[in-house]
Amino acid sequence: MMLLCAALGAPESSSPAHRASQDWATRLKRLLPFTSLFFSLSTLVCCALPALFVALGAGATFVSILGVCPQLIWLSENKGIVFSVAATLLTLNILQRRLAPRECPTDPQLALQCTRARRMSGFISGLSLLCLLVGAFFAFVAPYLF
Repeated sequence: MMLLCAALGAPESSSPAHRASQDWATRLKRLLPFTSLFFSLSTLVCCALPALFVALGAGATFVSILGVCPQLIWLSENKGIVFSVAATLLTLNILQRRLAPRECPTDPQLALQCTRARRMSGFISGLSLLCLLVGAFFAFVAPYLF
């Protein structure tokens, strides 16, 4: 039986602990692209958005936003931590996408869903990388240029 399970790629043990670890890994795979996007967007909020408001002559508007939501100041004060977490999550996301098996089911409808999910995941990863790079430019490069 164990040989049959190994040949089919099925886990040898179907214990609750094994199923729980698979469930956790599946949740992590689904959550990682969105957390990397969230943290990458936070880099934009901390660094690129203030520069954009000032460049457009809307610095007073941004100050009023900070008056309503002063927690945004924490992001700017701790931009090293924010960028480190965002870069780590984005790196894990890209590694997960590169190391994951690329085969999709043979059923045409499931294959279409698999292809769409891969495409969406790639789009989210690219958007996260773009947000991180724009935020990094405004946080670490632009202050020395302007």
